[in-house]
Amino acid sequence: MKVCIIGDGLVASTLANALIKKELSVDIVSNKKNYEYDKTRTLGISKSNIDYFNSEIIDIKKISWQIKKIKVFTEKISYEEVLNFENKGSQIFSIIKNYELHKLLKNNLKKSNLVKFRKIISYQDIVKQKYKLIINCDSKHQITKKFFSNKIEKNYNSCAYITTINHKKLINNTAFQNFTSNGPIAFLPISKTQTSIVYSLREKKQKTNVDIQNLIKKYNPTYSITKINDLNFFQLKSQSLRKYFKDNILAFGDLLHKIHPLAGQGFNMSLRDINLLSDLIDKKINLGLDIDKSLCLEFEKKSQNKNYLFATGIDWIYELFNFESRINSNILSKSINVIGKNKIINSLFKKFADSGIRI
Repeated sequence: MKVCIIGDGLVASTLANALIKKELSVDIVSNKKNYEYDKTRTLGISKSNIDYFNSEIIDIKKISWQIKKIKVFTEKISYEEVLNFENKGSQIFSIIKNYELHKLLKNNLKKSNLVKFRKIISYQDIVKQKYKLIINCDSKHQITKKFFSNKIEKNYNSCAYITTINHKKLINNTAFQNFTSNGPIAFLPISKTQTSIVYSLREKKQKTNVDIQNLIKKYNPTYSITKINDLNFFQLKSQSLRKYFKDNILAFGDLLHKIHPLAGQGFNMSLRDINLLSDLIDKKINLGLDIDKSLCLEFEKKSQNKNYLFATGIDWIYELFNFESRINSNILSKSINVIGKNKIINSLFKKFADSGIRI
C-alpha cells in the first residue's frame, strides 16, 4: 500500500514519519534541493502534541525547550499581567527550532527503506502511479491550483518579524506575550541564554532592522540582551480551505488552514490533523479496508468544522486586542484580567490552547 506526499516541509515530513511507523510505503515528491530552514524561526508545540509526537512519530525531547509559565500583558495595563497560565510548575508547551526538527525528521526518513524521494512531477504523472492516497502539502504544485484554490482568506495588513536574542543566563522557562498598540509581540525561550521573538506589526510599510530592534528593547520584559540576531519577516494572512479533497487527493497543512501566529497554533493544528488522519488509517487497516477517497471524506467531516472554529477563535482573540489598542480605554484588559483569575475559565483557556476544539 503506497502513499504519495507532495512537499517536504515540516508538516509533510512529520506526516511521512507517522505513516512509515504504520509500515506504509511513502513517496515524497518535492522540487526543493538541500532546503535549509530559516534558523530564526521556532515552533511552539502544546503538551498534548509533544506527547503524541514522542510516542507516535519520533522522540523530540532532546531538541525541545520546556515552557512552564505564560504571562500575557497589554500596553494598556503593562504593570500587571492580563492573563497568567501555569500548571503547578510542569510543562505547558515546548519551543523547538524549525531547522532542528526538520533535520531530525528528514534524517529519519532517509534511513527508512519505506521512503522514496522523487523530484517534482506533474499531476498526470502522479495519477499514473496509482497511489492509494495522495496528500498535497505544496501550495505551489499544479494540483493546488487545479483543485484547492477555493478558500476563505483574510489579509491582516501586517508583517511578522522574527529573530532570536542572546542574553545573560537565567532560568528561562516563562513565555511572554504583549499586545502592544501596534500588534502582539511574543518572547519564547529556547535555552538559558537564547529567546525567540515574533512581533506581528500592524503596518504595511516594512520596518528597518533598527526600528524592530528598538521595539524589542522597548517591550523587553526581563532579559539582559547581549545581541539581537538577524531579522526575517513575512506577510500575515489567514485562510481556510472550503473543500479538503478531490477524489483520493487530500490537501493538508497550511493549505487547509493558515492562522495568525499570535498563539503559535498553526503547527499544532496540523499535528492534530495528523493524529486524526492516522487514527482513520488505523481503522481502515484493522477492518481490512482499502485506503481510498472515503478516507478523505471522513477526514473532512471530522476536522473541517473544528479547524474552522479554532481558527476563528484565534482571529477573534487578535481582533479583540486589536480593537482595544485603537480606543482610549483599558476596560477590556481589566475585564480579561478579572475573568482570567477564575480557575475554571483559566483551565478552559489552557485546554483550548493544548488540545484545540473537541466536538
